[in-house]
Amino acid sequence: MVDYAHRSPTVQHAAAPDANAPEFNHPANDVNRPDPHNPTDDQDGDSSVSDCESIVSADHSGTSAAPPLPFTGAGLMELEEGDKAHRFIKERFVSRLGALREQVTVAAIHRSCSSSVAARSRAQAFQVYSEAVQKKGGGDTANVRYAWYPASKEEVAKIFSYGFGYSGKPENSGLYGRGVYFAPDNHPLESVESAPVDEDGLRHLLLCQVILGKSELIGFGSEQSHPSSEQYDSGVDDLSSPKRYIVWNAHINTHVLPEYVVSFRAPYYSRGMLRTSGKSRKPTSPWMPFQVLISELSKILPPSDINSMSKYYKDHKEGKIPRHVLVRKVRQVAGDGLLTRIIKSSRTKQFGA
Repeated sequence: MVDYAHRSPTVQHAAAPDANAPEFNHPANDVNRPDPHNPTDDQDGDSSVSDCESIVSADHSGTSAAPPLPFTGAGLMELEEGDKAHRFIKERFVSRLGALREQVTVAAIHRSCSSSVAARSRAQAFQVYSEAVQKKGGGDTANVRYAWYPASKEEVAKIFSYGFGYSGKPENSGLYGRGVYFAPDNHPLESVESAPVDEDGLRHLLLCQVILGKSELIGFGSEQSHPSSEQYDSGVDDLSSPKRYIVWNAHINTHVLPEYVVSFRAPYYSRGMLRTSGKSRKPTSPWMPFQVLISELSKILPPSDINSMSKYYKDHKEGKIPRHVLVRKVRQVAGDGLLTRIIKSSRTKQFGA
């Protein structure tokens, strides 16, 4: 089993990565194993000294180390490149990027310290709910998995400081239900494409533990906002090989525990291009480029609506908003009925089908 390093003074809920592990995508249910790379784990478990405090106080040279960037003050500690966890997460992340792997540069990896009272409380809540979901399901585990979540630099700091609710991110309605979407740890491309670019040219992904419990299939375009029955805990877009985990808004701060932040540089690509290996692939569902779509809509909709959509498209091209937000905004302005008619009518002209 692959383990991850994360420790709070009161709750030990995961452990350090095992560089010899054969697979990255695994149930993250070893929630009580101590961190073998943290010397404080050999001490009394009631110690009030956090990982961050230990690292800071260990330097008696009189010189101040450079502050961890870009998340100073967010309860995050930058991992050294030679750190076992840093090496393992970087290698596994890059190895899952396919043709893009040679063009991605990992700039930094930060780890949560859980040094604040609020952070420790969220870690404890995660532990309690993990045990509750396991008991409810009557199984051996709560089906806790590692997953990626794209966020801006500002959102990263807010999430680690205040939790997900503060960032206002649970708004991903209209795709696979009204929940918060995560990408499985062996499929980071979905999150890489959605990660906005900050002023330094960096993108950021959170690596989180997610309590899935029993997942139900959520269809595209669903407006579901909670489990369909008590037997389910989360949603997925595919039961056999999911590319999205859907955590309902009510569960976002009890069923998700962010642990790491991977900051990286990647070239800009339009949605879906990251998955290609240089060969052109014919779409398998009706589609059309946004510029063409806006041009067609301009023949029907008033100029104010076209201006709004053009602005959203410009923001997406500049990396200010992810594609799923652009799609949602366009759907809100134009309506699904009109969009469906225009896109389907263009399919014969574009693909001869």
